[in-house]
Amino acid sequence: MAKYKVTVHTHNIATATTMNNVFIKLVGENGESKRTWLTSLKGGFYQGTTSREFDVVCPSSLGTLVLIELDKQPLPLFPQDAWFPSKVVVTTPEGDTCQFPIYRWIMDKEVHLFREGTAKRLCDETNHLARYSREKEMKTRTEQYCWDTYKEGFPGSMKADNPLDLPSEIQFSFTKATQFLFTAATGITELKLKGYSDSKKNWKNIDEISKVFCCNRTVISDYAQEHWKEDEFFGYQYLNGCNPMLIRRCSELPANFPVTEDMVKPSLRGSSSLLRELQSGTIFLLDYKNLDGLKANVINRKKQYMAAPLVLLYRTPDEKLIPIAIQLKQTPAKDNPIFLPSDSEYDWLLAKIFVRSADFQEHQLNVHLLRTHLLAEVFAVALLRNMPMVHPLYKLLIPHTRYTLQINLLARAFLIADEGVFTKFAASGGEGMIEILRRSVASLTYSSLCMPEDITARGLESVPNNYYRDDGLKLWHIIYRFVEEVISFYYKRDSEVQEDQELQNWIKDIFDHGFLAQECTGIPQSFSTVPEVVKFVTVVIFTCSGQHSAVNSGQYDYGGWMPNTPISLQQPPPTTKGQSTESTMLETFPDVGTTAQGMSTMWLLSKQSSDFVALGQYPEEGLHMQDDQEIPGRAESLQRGHQCQELWATSAIHLPSVVENTVAI
Repeated sequence: MAKYKVTVHTHNIATATTMNNVFIKLVGENGESKRTWLTSLKGGFYQGTTSREFDVVCPSSLGTLVLIELDKQPLPLFPQDAWFPSKVVVTTPEGDTCQFPIYRWIMDKEVHLFREGTAKRLCDETNHLARYSREKEMKTRTEQYCWDTYKEGFPGSMKADNPLDLPSEIQFSFTKATQFLFTAATGITELKLKGYSDSKKNWKNIDEISKVFCCNRTVISDYAQEHWKEDEFFGYQYLNGCNPMLIRRCSELPANFPVTEDMVKPSLRGSSSLLRELQSGTIFLLDYKNLDGLKANVINRKKQYMAAPLVLLYRTPDEKLIPIAIQLKQTPAKDNPIFLPSDSEYDWLLAKIFVRSADFQEHQLNVHLLRTHLLAEVFAVALLRNMPMVHPLYKLLIPHTRYTLQINLLARAFLIADEGVFTKFAASGGEGMIEILRRSVASLTYSSLCMPEDITARGLESVPNNYYRDDGLKLWHIIYRFVEEVISFYYKRDSEVQEDQELQNWIKDIFDHGFLAQECTGIPQSFSTVPEVVKFVTVVIFTCSGQHSAVNSGQYDYGGWMPNTPISLQQPPPTTKGQSTESTMLETFPDVGTTAQGMSTMWLLSKQSSDFVALGQYPEEGLHMQDDQEIPGRAESLQRGHQCQELWATSAIHLPSVVENTVAI
C-alpha cells in the first residue's frame, strides 16, 4: 500500500474559513486515488491555519503527481460557504514533497482541478492529463475574462457591470473592500457635516481653503500650502511631483511660442542669453498641446475653463528649476500674452495657476489613468485569458494584477462615468475627458513606457535633483535583472520563445486590445528573442508598480492644497496684463463644493489599504523552478541597497517598501 500525507493550508484573510466537508483526489501519471474525505477534528478549516496531516491510501504508487481534485460539500442544515485555501502540500511514499498552490475562493460544490506548482510551458507537458487540465483551465478563463470596449478609441477593458460580476479570486478582499468604503464614506461625511460638499459659493479668502480636510494633512501638503506661490516649488514639481512625465529639454523654441531675448533676460543669471542657455541644455519645455481646443466642462450650470499652456523652465546655476515664460494658449496672438516673472504678482501667479490646473487634467487622464491603470488592466486581462496557472509567466506576473480589475471597474463607475466625480467636477470632465484620452492613446508609444528610453528621449539624463529619474532608474534596472533571471531560466534559446504559443497569444492580445493594433506604437505583435520578452515583462511590472506609485501616491501631497493643483477654474485665461488681483484669483478658483469633491477624491486615491503588498514581496507561494527550487533572491533583488533620496520631497514613491506590487488604488 502507498500512503500519501496531505496537509491543507487556509489563507490568512477575512472570511477564508469553511465549515463544509472537504474532499480530495490525487492524480498521478500512473493512476489516481479514491476521493477522500479530509475529516477535520476541529470542525472546519480555519483562516490562517494549517490542518493536521491526512492520510490518502492507494494500492500502489501513483507515480509523479500531476494534479489534485478538490471539492467541498455542505453539512446537512449548514449553508454552502466560501473557502480560500492557499495551498495543499502532499508528501509521497517516496519522501518527495509536492505543493499545489490554490489561492482562490471555492464557493460551490463543483470539483476543482489544481496543478502541482512547478512552472511548465506547454512544450514541457508530457502527460495527457496535464494537457487536458491546461486546456480545460484556459477554456474556462476565456469565458470568464472577456474583452469589452468602454469607449471607442480606448484600450480594451474587462467585461463586467459591477464588482460582483468579477470572478471571486480577483475581487477585493474583505479587508480591502471595507477600508476602501470606510475611507470614501468618512471623507464625504466630513465634508457634508462641514457644509462644503454641496456649496456653490466662491472662496472669500485663501485661509478658508485650509479648513477643508484640516485634519488630513501630510508633510508635503503642508509644504505645498506654504510654498505654492514660489517659482522654485513650481519648477520642482515637474521633476518630482505627480507628473514628472511632461518636462523635456528644449534646444529650440517651438514656432508657436515666440519668447524673445528681452522677455527672459531678467530671469537669466549673469550675462547669459537665451540662445546660449538653449545650446547649453538648461532650458526646458512644458507643452500641454493635448488640451488644445477642448470643450471645458459645465459645473453647477457654470461654464468652466482650462488652458493649453506652453511653459519655459530655466535651470539656474544653483541647480534650481524655475519658470521664466508662460503662454496660456497654443496659438500666439495679441490676446494671448506671454507672462513673465517680472509681471505683476497676480498676473504671474494666475498664469501659474492655469498651468497647474492644466497639469491636473493631463496628469489624471493621460499619465495616471491611461498609462498606469488602463494599461495594467490590459496586461492583466491578456494574462488571465492566455496563460494557465502553471505557465512561468503567469506565476511571475499574477502578483502584479492584484485588485487591478476591480479598482478600474470602480473608476469607470464612480470617477469617469456620466455621474462620476471627475466627469462632474473636473474642468476636462465630459466631452473633453473623452477627447484627451483618445489623443493620449493615439500618442502612446512603447519607448515612452520604457523608463531609460523615455528619460533619454526627453533629455533628462543629467538634470540635477531629479529624484523620479534617479530612484526610478534604480528600480527599473533591479526589476530588469530580476525578470532576466527568471525568463532566461525558462527560455534558453530564442526558438523556445518563438514556439511558445501561449506567450505569443498573450502579446498579440495586448497589441490588438491594448494598443488597438497600431503598429506606430512600436508595441511588439510577437516575440522573437529572449531579450524582447525580458524588456516587455519589465515594462509590465514597472508600469504596475513603480510608475503607478510615482504618479499616484503623491496626489494628495501636491493636490491637498487646492491652489497648487486646481481641479477646475471658473474664469477664462487672462488676455491682457495688469488686470489681475487677489479677487480675480479667488473668482477663478473652483467653487467650495468642487474644491471639496476634488480634495476628497485625491485623499481616497492616495490611501493605502492595510493588506497592501510591497514590491518584491510574494506572499503567495507558487513560483517554482523545474527542480523545485525557488528563484534565488527574487524578492531580495528588488529590496537590496535601494535608498530613496529626499524622502520628504518624493513621498518615497520609488522606495520598494512603500511601492505597491500592483495598481490597486
